[in-house]
Amino acid sequence: MNMPMLEKKPVGFDEASTSHRFVAELLAQADIRFDGHRPWDIQLNAPGVIDSALSRGNLGFGESYMQGDWDADRLDELFYRLMRTQLGQRIKPTQLIYHSLRSRLLNRQTAKRAWEVGEKHYDLGNDFYAAMLDQRMTYTCGYWKNAKTLDEAQEAKLDLVCRKLQLKPGMRVLDIGCGWGSFMAYAAEHYGVECVGLTISKEQAEFGQRLIKKGLPVEFRLQDYRNESEQFDRIVSIGMFEHVGHKNYREYMVVASRCLKDDGLFLLHTIGKNLSHTVTDPWIDKYIFPNGELPTLGQIMDATEALFVVEDVHNFGADYDRTLMAWHHNFERHWPTFESQYGKRFYRMWRYYLLSCAGAFRAREIHLWQLVMSKQGVLGGYSRVS
Repeated sequence: MNMPMLEKKPVGFDEASTSHRFVAELLAQADIRFDGHRPWDIQLNAPGVIDSALSRGNLGFGESYMQGDWDADRLDELFYRLMRTQLGQRIKPTQLIYHSLRSRLLNRQTAKRAWEVGEKHYDLGNDFYAAMLDQRMTYTCGYWKNAKTLDEAQEAKLDLVCRKLQLKPGMRVLDIGCGWGSFMAYAAEHYGVECVGLTISKEQAEFGQRLIKKGLPVEFRLQDYRNESEQFDRIVSIGMFEHVGHKNYREYMVVASRCLKDDGLFLLHTIGKNLSHTVTDPWIDKYIFPNGELPTLGQIMDATEALFVVEDVHNFGADYDRTLMAWHHNFERHWPTFESQYGKRFYRMWRYYLLSCAGAFRAREIHLWQLVMSKQGVLGGYSRVS
């Protein structure tokens, strides 16, 4: 006697639960299913995933992924669909009220707190980042207009910044948040400038100094940007403004203005968001970038008032999607080297980080802006290079 085939029910999905059905219906609007067969469908491995996501938002969703409670072959495509349809705005997790108030009322990027991201994120290990990034160790968005590889995209970005700043031999350049010094090394070698870089990561400063070719006029300063007062011909800040925080945007611009000569140019390269009232993602804040915060264009403009003339704004955020996917490819390829050191939970955390961010850029939920500013306005106008 042949027994009838019973349809498999997703683990952790309760058809009698109103909230579970609500989530399934929401996901269907983004063409996502529980235990479906597409690479972006969610495979439930344990109970509690849906309830955790409803009560704690992406913090609960991300932590349950780190624990192995659910999977998706293409996390980037899953998050692209979630964000493109803006499903997250229809769910208001009750436990995120505290996080929202904390982000809005407290200054989470004070001089003391500013060192936390260096210790927690950038000091993970230079070998780890060397395996994931390009040969110059550039941990910011590449410029893929004419590039085919990650190395080409990062060099193109560095050269784009140099040309936008109109660098000339003998100029002194301040790099706020210099990382491992990839921009400083490139600018000093190819444009004949002297560079001073500020970083809050001891690991970055020490390793970056070793990476720089001997004889290049490059200096690393292990200090908070607020403590700098020297004046420079040019200022650049690539991927650091995301750690400043809205309560410090004005002070940041005051420091930049103080350190820039009257006829100088300042290039700000930052990730940004569409809506000013949104708070920092709690999962990213806890596990990846402590005290981070994305600005809106309006917030940047407000902070520059009476200090800078904004000469040019360039959005190439779609290139960050491609950059993150290249980092993920390198991460997966080299993971066996680091598996015993970091473990499975870290692997799932880092994969979630890279691919969820790629999906967000793909959905145009977040952006990458380069702004060129002057203190008094460029006479005759500023000409954009590409």
